[in-house]
Amino acid sequence: MTDKLRDIIARNRAGQRVALPSVCSAHPDVLLASARLAASLGAPLAIEATSNQVNQFGGYTGMRPADFVAYLRKICDRAGLDFGNVVLGGDHLGPQVWRNLPAAVAMGHAAELMRLFVEARFTKIHLDCSEGCAGEPAQVSNMISAERSAALMDICERFAPDREALSYIVGTEVPPPGGARAEEADAAVVPTRPENALATLLAQREAIVAKVSARAWSRVVALVVQPGLEFSGDHIHAFDTDLPSDLSGALHDFPNMTFEAHSTDYQRAEVYPALAARHFAVLKVGPALTFAYRQAVYALDMMADWYDGRPASLRDRMERLMVDDPTQWQRHYHGNGAELRRLRHFGFADRIRYYWDRPEARSAVAALLEFLRGKPKQPCLLSQFFAQSTIDRAIEMQDMKTSWPDALIQAQIQEALLPYFATHNSPAKNCLPKARSA
Repeated sequence: MTDKLRDIIARNRAGQRVALPSVCSAHPDVLLASARLAASLGAPLAIEATSNQVNQFGGYTGMRPADFVAYLRKICDRAGLDFGNVVLGGDHLGPQVWRNLPAAVAMGHAAELMRLFVEARFTKIHLDCSEGCAGEPAQVSNMISAERSAALMDICERFAPDREALSYIVGTEVPPPGGARAEEADAAVVPTRPENALATLLAQREAIVAKVSARAWSRVVALVVQPGLEFSGDHIHAFDTDLPSDLSGALHDFPNMTFEAHSTDYQRAEVYPALAARHFAVLKVGPALTFAYRQAVYALDMMADWYDGRPASLRDRMERLMVDDPTQWQRHYHGNGAELRRLRHFGFADRIRYYWDRPEARSAVAALLEFLRGKPKQPCLLSQFFAQSTIDRAIEMQDMKTSWPDALIQAQIQEALLPYFATHNSPAKNCLPKARSA
């Protein structure tokens, strides 16, 4: 699994526009659709669990790291994806989940988190120590972040069944997991400055070599930086493919390293090869895939209106769930009543994704799908609610003995993920824009 990641990084640094799609989601339909797409393309795929989703206390999924691996294996077996083609990643691993606690307590929890992730054979490890804990600034200094990264890397090195299999990711110059905060919606998204990226790398190297080992530093393969893209509740900050490649210069003295891009959701298809050309060899996506899932089940819910005897509205049940418990969306969306209602369901931040696993939502989706599976497929209705490319893809999935409503959900998710594979087996080609002259 590690060889897949390092091979892509080596090819990327050699000038090929290749990048590894990285799916950050625990939703079963998203994971199944992603695994099926990777299997059909014969392409490697990273699947990552965040520290919010999966940790020693269960996270919001109720899973510990070993539970997530077992869960993912079953999905990949069902999809026909060789697990050897899956890069298992841990995203935002560090004190981030417990940052409301004193640093010593939060780091103690983070140390246990790291041990469980590596013992479960996660090999792609994002060391995220940039956010402050109780009584600290929102963002700590490069030195403090690097020292904490080194302390957590030492745990990984001591407890991993095979430390040589580990690949570390450092740096976190991105908004918090899940997308931009609401108050940042209209702010310009400024790419990381090359000097800042270099300062982060130098600080991380100094701390890791001094506190862990030079060999451990050699397993650091990527730096998280801000390419100049983002999304908020109702806005997508599009990446400018004409931007010069200034940031790539920060990697000049680090020939075995690359960049990792977070929050690449909802970008135009041509953005992903452009990012790969700038040495972003890992492209992460999450909310856009559960957004596609929501698009599909809501489309099916509206289709059900045109059959007799339909079950209760899925849209109405999800609205009640979110209004009754606003904890997952109220800090992310602002506006009047109508604006909030639209954002709850259709916001790009996709905060509705935190409600799909609740028993009421699961039963509502199950009732809708069970109802539609027993109804004839109506091509005229399909064309009203789904794009033709999604319908064509769903027809192929029906050949795999998938019911037509389930096939449409899978196809909608795959259509959102497919642009990330545009760099798969890309030939060597220098397509970087010219850097600005000094």
